[in-house]
Amino acid sequence: MAHAQDAADAGYDDEAIVVTATRRASTVQDVPINISAVTASQLEEQRTQDLGEIARTVPGVYIVDAGQRQGNNIVFRGLNADPLGSNDGDNSGGGTVAIYLGEIPLYVDLRANDLERVEFLIGPQGTLYGAGTLGGAIRYIPKRPQFDAVSGEVRTDLYAYNHGDGISTDTGMTINFPIASNLAFRASLDYLNDQGFIDYPFVVTAIGQVNPNDFAGSGNLKRFKDVNWVDTVSGRAALRWKPIDALDVNLTYYYQDQRTGGRQISGYRLGQTPLLDSNGDYQSFPVPIGKYDSPLRVLEPNQRKNQLVALEMVADLDFADLTSATGYSRFDDKGNRDQTDLLITLEYSYEAFPNFTSRTLEQGKEETFTQELRLVSKTPGPLSWILGGFYNHQKSNSFSKEFTPFLDTYYGTVYPENLEYYQVSKGKLEEKAVYGELSYKITPQWQVTAGGRYYWYDFVTESAFDLPLFEVAFNGREPGTYVLDFEKGGQKDKGFLWKLNTSYDVTPDAMVYATVSKGYRIGNSNGIAACPPDFDPTDPSNGQTLCALPHEFQYGPDETTNYEIGFKTQWLNRRLTINGAAYYIDWSNPQLSSATQAGNLPIIINGGGAESKGFELSFAFQATRAFSIRGNYSYTDPKLTADTPNLIRYSVGPGFPSLYEDGLKGDRLPGSPRHSGSLFIDYKREVAPDTELGFSYKLSAQSNVLTRTGGRGGGVTLPGFSIHGAAITLNYKGLSVQGYVDNIFDKFAEVGVRGTPDSAQVVFNENGDPVYVRSYGTYPIAPRVIGLRSTLSF
Repeated sequence: MAHAQDAADAGYDDEAIVVTATRRASTVQDVPINISAVTASQLEEQRTQDLGEIARTVPGVYIVDAGQRQGNNIVFRGLNADPLGSNDGDNSGGGTVAIYLGEIPLYVDLRANDLERVEFLIGPQGTLYGAGTLGGAIRYIPKRPQFDAVSGEVRTDLYAYNHGDGISTDTGMTINFPIASNLAFRASLDYLNDQGFIDYPFVVTAIGQVNPNDFAGSGNLKRFKDVNWVDTVSGRAALRWKPIDALDVNLTYYYQDQRTGGRQISGYRLGQTPLLDSNGDYQSFPVPIGKYDSPLRVLEPNQRKNQLVALEMVADLDFADLTSATGYSRFDDKGNRDQTDLLITLEYSYEAFPNFTSRTLEQGKEETFTQELRLVSKTPGPLSWILGGFYNHQKSNSFSKEFTPFLDTYYGTVYPENLEYYQVSKGKLEEKAVYGELSYKITPQWQVTAGGRYYWYDFVTESAFDLPLFEVAFNGREPGTYVLDFEKGGQKDKGFLWKLNTSYDVTPDAMVYATVSKGYRIGNSNGIAACPPDFDPTDPSNGQTLCALPHEFQYGPDETTNYEIGFKTQWLNRRLTINGAAYYIDWSNPQLSSATQAGNLPIIINGGGAESKGFELSFAFQATRAFSIRGNYSYTDPKLTADTPNLIRYSVGPGFPSLYEDGLKGDRLPGSPRHSGSLFIDYKREVAPDTELGFSYKLSAQSNVLTRTGGRGGGVTLPGFSIHGAAITLNYKGLSVQGYVDNIFDKFAEVGVRGTPDSAQVVFNENGDPVYVRSYGTYPIAPRVIGLRSTLSF
């Protein structure tokens, strides 16, 4: 947690952490809103290289760190009602938080290299930023090219997992090169080769040709080790031009290509759970499943690629700074999943085929153009203002294919591709907004701010699906063909959001503040064809039907009203910083993940209402020039404030239709702990000229997390845990070498879940042999890591 002064210097000099969250340069202590900033030095000290690790150091922020294969939910102050594991492949981080890369909104879990800092703004920011936010914003602030000298950095990290094989590496370099007195170039390139630690011991050797439930050593199954490996190439090239003092132009290209081998999922709980079979009896999984073993049948590689071209210009107009931020980004996603469990629990008799195994191919693309113009006043006096405009145009295309190899042979037909399901989705979003804030200092100590945002958007979608193999096998369609009848949907809306803020400087080192603000998120169609009139999804005579009932067809926008009071203080000649805030959030019509009753297709519905309340504390203490300690604590209590019908889908065993349970008023929301906190202790001393030796210790802890609202529908409660880490660092001039251990006690801790214990079932194939449903699993954190890092700066 950053504070008004860097941990190495607080209380001894005036080197304060400067942030630009309010569009003006200021210190964290002087900004009258809830903001945390993690500096480059803290990222290095704490070995935090991605958002999941960084979030542990920030109060009020929780990230479901389920590995690098999928998008992880980012939860600010408990604003999440989705079951854990419902966002597989999602590229929005849950949709309640905006992420900025420099001045450009772009969701990406960026490798934290060559950054000035990462800023966390808690609460809606629509009156300060182009992209509207429901719960808050995260800003990556990159280091700009410098004109004064050639400089650079070479960094390496070698580490090994206690439960994995091989040495992982994370290497990179940065170069800053002045071309002229007003023109400079900066570039960085990094390559992460993480060896992983999750094994897939039950991978079938030939999909559709061997029995995936034959564990007797017949050679049908093969163990693949460390499948959750990650290869990430990330880089940045930036050109900065300052033709005159009043104009600063930055052209930047960002690139990140991330390839993963499989999920970071454990089937250990599945192996410990009684499995209900279709005869009403309980069985056990026939072979042991280790804590770092996945129960799935096929490998699940995935590739996620992000690219951004950004042109940012700042012009000094004397009375105001004019900023123009233009961005074009592209996101590409391609991967495979094991789809067997879903299909054998749909009651369409797939499990009758003894060799049945299904996999998917999924591919998507998003292209986004954004333009933001912003004026920030500079004139002296008690009145200041911000005025901005924002335009966003996004196009998306994706498809999902489910393959069932050799099922055509089982059906007695010929369809070589065995394409069982094919879905195509398209979307186009056009969003515009004008926003601004007006601040007035009533006295030198007391200021008030009012802000507003007027927005309008048009979101158009098209979606279609087909069941090619079913149509060939049972309705006589020509093999190799498919029919896509696109269902058009979308939504238009416009509205106004507002913000009120006031703060008072009790002393030069103590401020109190209060904020009331509105947040908003757009709605949309679910893009699924409507069911026929009087359709009964529980009637087995309907066969394999995929459609949406009237209440499943679309969902509306949701909105938050945020109330917060807080304080920021410094003591003991500014060596001790203590900040805190209490809040209440009213969440109306929350968007919640659900599924259609016909075909179990993923959809979003609106809930009746929810709230979150809590408080946060953080501190930083520079006890001596050599010894510092900082930490934080958060209490979060989110829950439903109204009943939500059909919120949670569940089952009570094989052969039964899917059932739905209502979310009830007072139910605790899933996805974040009530209690969480972190601690970081650092000690440094000079042991020789230009030589410094340091020791650091870090701790993060959290209480339990619900996986489904109210723990209903078979949801489980993931127990709380603590993680410890320590490091010894030697600094000599521009060289830093650090030996470290993370998760010192090799804690097996789970932060996410896939499925529920109720989905741990057994059905039977046509021969009467058991078929094991394996959709229940959890996402563990990394086991003990031992590593050696070095950084050479010049």
